[in-house]
Amino acid sequence: MKKNIHPKYYSDAKITCSCGNVIETGSTVPEMKIEICGACHPLYTGKKKEMSATGRVDRFKKLTEKAAVKKSTATKKKERPAKTKAEIKKVVSKKKK
Repeated sequence: MKKNIHPKYYSDAKITCSCGNVIETGSTVPEMKIEICGACHPLYTGKKKEMSATGRVDRFKKLTEKAAVKKSTATKKKERPAKTKAEIKKVVSKKKK
């Protein structure tokens, strides 16, 4: 191996989870903090964490209503009465002068 190009290796690195579990392993970082580990992950523990889906659904509905209102006001502003051929000719003749 070449010298001075590899990071320092810590054979007693500690990984600390938010649940309180401490894992000792080898790493290039002496200490790490993680949010979830094998001791508290629902896949490994078999426990399900239920989240409030109603809040998310209500938020989605609110956002879609807001977007629909915004879109309808934008289209109302753009609607103009159609110009007649005579009005178009006047505009074109003014631009040519």
